[in-house]
Amino acid sequence: MTSDRGVSPVTTVIDLRGRAADGLTRQALDGVLPRAALDVDRAADLVKPITEDVRVRGGAAVREYTKRFDGVDLAHTRVPREVLRRALDTIDPKVRDALEEAARRARVVHEAQVPRRADTTPAPGLTVSTRFIPVHRAGVYVPGGLVAYPSSVVMNVVPAQAAGVTEIAVASPPQSEFGGLPHPAVLAACALLGVTEVHAAGGAQALAMFAYGTGECAPVDVITGPGNVYVAAAKRILQGQVGIDGENGPTEIGIIADHTADPAYLAADLIGQAEHDELAACLLITTDAGLPARVDEELQRQLPATKHKERVAVALGNQAGYVIVDDIQAARAVSDAWAPEHLEVQTEDAAKVAGEIRNAGAVFVGPYSPVSLGDYLAGSNHVLPTGGTARHTSGLSVYPYLKVVNVIECDRDSLAAVAPRVDAIGGAEDLAAHVAAVRVRVPRDSQ
Repeated sequence: MTSDRGVSPVTTVIDLRGRAADGLTRQALDGVLPRAALDVDRAADLVKPITEDVRVRGGAAVREYTKRFDGVDLAHTRVPREVLRRALDTIDPKVRDALEEAARRARVVHEAQVPRRADTTPAPGLTVSTRFIPVHRAGVYVPGGLVAYPSSVVMNVVPAQAAGVTEIAVASPPQSEFGGLPHPAVLAACALLGVTEVHAAGGAQALAMFAYGTGECAPVDVITGPGNVYVAAAKRILQGQVGIDGENGPTEIGIIADHTADPAYLAADLIGQAEHDELAACLLITTDAGLPARVDEELQRQLPATKHKERVAVALGNQAGYVIVDDIQAARAVSDAWAPEHLEVQTEDAAKVAGEIRNAGAVFVGPYSPVSLGDYLAGSNHVLPTGGTARHTSGLSVYPYLKVVNVIECDRDSLAAVAPRVDAIGGAEDLAAHVAAVRVRVPRDSQ
């Protein structure tokens, strides 16, 4: 598809007209819908020796890998508190105001997520209490690749604080241009939220530092935060040693749109997501066969004025596409099969369409709910499942920082009443000692 101004930035058109919604399944569309290839298994082969080295040698290994990968030789990873204070004192007041409001809105949303203790009585004399207990210590990873992400500090730290985590440590890659410290905006965001433990460390070595600990960084219970494929691989390797929020890869946006959608809005949203990364994936799913051409025109108009147009052009050319379908049911089926990180719904009766979506990290409803609002100031979380993992994984919330603990209390009469059923199940499983542990308390001849 081309426009009068030249070659279309989006080169892939997938015409699925004539196919019913029930046939547009994940299996049927496997390999049809564009998405960046991400070989986490291969990356894990490269990352495993790094994490193991950090486990064995601790801080010395972190220092060596930091020098090799980041070009900075640091005797210590811990950022001094006065550096954090100075970063906050010198940040642009408008940025500080925006971060404060982002944190306020995020706190409203995430505090509402905290579940309350639930006490139940399954039988007379027996109580089971479900308690939600925060982990003691969380490690937050804030990437520092193409751009700085102070917003990611907010998105990870606020839910940990809302969950009641006692200790929060942040790690972000050191930047040679900032004297071997993480980006000042990241440091300022940490200080703004009251985080005093920040480490200049990036990549797999930072996650291994969190998991195994060093002389400067005690081991954590949970690691959260986005990153590149090597960060995702490190999470995969370290899961079990620590809890993780998910393997977050290159960003992506899906948009369901019909004839009512504004092509300028759609083009701006595609560009906005593509500027993250050359591997960003963008998919416009529409019931209006003429809409892709109109969006193309807008892309041609907006792209030259985009600051990161080269990066955007690569992403739109490599893993973006227009999908044309017959109806909204088919559009919804395609979206659920793709399971995007972000999904915008710009259609008639958008709230109803959004309410029927099953697979998405976050859903943005209507023309005035762009993904960039969610990235910064909706109050929702922008650390979201990618690569189709929205089928089974949620965006970041308070839950990765919480453990569910059941507390059981039973009196003698209640135990005696259920003892014959323990006899039956224990006998069926040939676990006689299980039965005996009950019967020593309530012998058969005492009932």
